[in-house]
Amino acid sequence: MAATPLPPQGPAMGNPSMDGGANPAMPPPPGTDMTGICFRDQLWLNTYPLDRNLVFDYFALSPFYDWTCSNEQLRSRAIHPLDLSQLSKMTGMEYMLSEVMEPHLFVIRKQKRDGPEKVTPVLTYYILDGSIYQAPQLGNVFAARIGRALYHISKAFTIASTKLEKVGNADAENESVSSESKPQKEAIDIKELKRVDHILGALGRKLPPAPPPPAFPEGYVPLAAASDSDKAPEDQQPSDGQAPSIDPIIDQGPAKRLRIQ
Repeated sequence: MAATPLPPQGPAMGNPSMDGGANPAMPPPPGTDMTGICFRDQLWLNTYPLDRNLVFDYFALSPFYDWTCSNEQLRSRAIHPLDLSQLSKMTGMEYMLSEVMEPHLFVIRKQKRDGPEKVTPVLTYYILDGSIYQAPQLGNVFAARIGRALYHISKAFTIASTKLEKVGNADAENESVSSESKPQKEAIDIKELKRVDHILGALGRKLPPAPPPPAFPEGYVPLAAASDSDKAPEDQQPSDGQAPSIDPIIDQGPAKRLRIQ
């Protein structure tokens, strides 16, 4: 299996076991939050194919790589750095290739191994079309989405409040305009009223007098007389010398009604 050559060891990169301490030239371990940067080596991509066998060698060139991981120890012994049978026997930080969609997407998970079956995920990286990125943590994603939602909600409330203020100002202006446009009541001119009365009186004197009203038909009782008779007290009894009024139809009974043959 082909692999990229390891960087040559020189005075700047010696063996820590022979030097009697940690190598001061060893690159520092990567930070936990490196989501703001990406890595791409176009020269390496033009030289080697990006597949599941060589993707780890390409990832080791990036600043996301931890040189103290167990995979680096396997590389130093000419063993494939992603050999699970060897990694399961070791403890500490390691990298695993979790998902592959050759040649566009590779997902690498950084995890801490405490035993053959006990691992704790730490960070996730992905290689998309040759560019290496660190995937954001779930808590950071939630915080960013919630912050963005709160920003848009507050902005919507601000816009709505300004719209309501404009509507209120427009209503006030409309009311003032309508009150100004309402026609005011005209004052009554007494002189003009007297002049109209004088003209109507002069016309009335020139016209002939109105004819008298026609006479009431025989047997018709005016309304004024009927109202006066209603006002008479009901307990007033007729005198002995005056016979009570008799209805020719109702009070005389059926015997004195006219019979129609």
